[in-house]
Amino acid sequence: MQKKENFFQGVASEMKKTSWPTGKEVVRDTGIVVSVVLFFIIFFYGIDLGISELIKLIK
Repeated sequence: MQKKENFFQGVASEMKKTSWPTGKEVVRDTGIVVSVVLFFIIFFYGIDLGISELIKLIK
């Protein structure tokens, strides 16, 4: 039982050392992630359309 108590005390101690992002940082980083994902969606969609058209021309 002592090991469990030591484990949870260690977890609590480490969680106090953790620096959590501010609300502004979370919003900013979320915006960056959404923008990058949208960019790659559009990029790969364009590549897919291009390859599809090349295949149609070859046939």
